[in-house]
Amino acid sequence: MKKQLFLALALLGGSSSAFAADCELNINVQDAMTFDKPSLEISLAKCDNVTLKLKHEGKMPKTAMGHNWVLTTTADQVPVASAGVTAGAANNYTPVDDKRVIAGTEIIGGGEETSITFSTKGLKVGGDYTYFCSFPGHSFLMKGKFIVK
Repeated sequence: MKKQLFLALALLGGSSSAFAADCELNINVQDAMTFDKPSLEISLAKCDNVTLKLKHEGKMPKTAMGHNWVLTTTADQVPVASAGVTAGAANNYTPVDDKRVIAGTEIIGGGEETSITFSTKGLKVGGDYTYFCSFPGHSFLMKGKFIVK
């Protein structure tokens, strides 16, 4: 019965999890300063909220090679990364209550995972967005394009 209901909602464009897979993003990091994907893409037509799952496949602790995932406009990426250094480890190297930060995860170390769910309200189709790691010194190499369609 549940399967039939799900199929009916999907065919009718219902909001049940018909497009959930499109609204869940996975990205991995290692002890090297790289994300495994140079870009991530979402559809505003399908996603009111997005869940991003970050997995650290390395072995080093977060104090030595911690990583997070922060989303801003491309214009705000460098200033937010700089402000993150001042915010410190206790704040996951992300400025607290900074409206330029669209979303951000906690800092994780090797073998750890984290996720964040955020609203797509305010994002614009074709907008210029960048995701990056705000751990000090990482944002220059660890970044990618966040594409909104």
